[in-house]
Amino acid sequence: MSAYEKGAVVAERTVHVTRESLVRYAGASGDFNPIHYRDDVAASVGLPGVLAHGMLTMGIGASVITAALPATARVLDYGVRFARPVVVDPVDGAELAITATVGAVDDEAVRFDLTVKHGETTVLVKAQLRVAADSI
Repeated sequence: MSAYEKGAVVAERTVHVTRESLVRYAGASGDFNPIHYRDDVAASVGLPGVLAHGMLTMGIGASVITAALPATARVLDYGVRFARPVVVDPVDGAELAITATVGAVDDEAVRFDLTVKHGETTVLVKAQLRVAADSI
């Protein structure tokens, strides 16, 4: 059985996302949708500004918990619901605040629940990552 207790905060981190982060992610992922780097295109489709890629936001969330786990940790599954977009200001960027808590523990897995916010807005909901209990 795992040493993790339900409700325990396991990791917290704030990650600064910049327009450069979006360009780097676009290159790595192949997602060159212009809403992720051109203000004029984002505005033309009714968006409040250039948006961070949803999968980038999801990956940043997961990275906070996986960095806090031992290298032996085996992720069984990870899922989120995208609630709100992350608008990345051309000068100031955007801050993502992530908190990972233990959501459930059983003989097979430990579920970590992630809270991912941009300012006061929760951007990912039902963000849950399960890790094999015998690997941590």
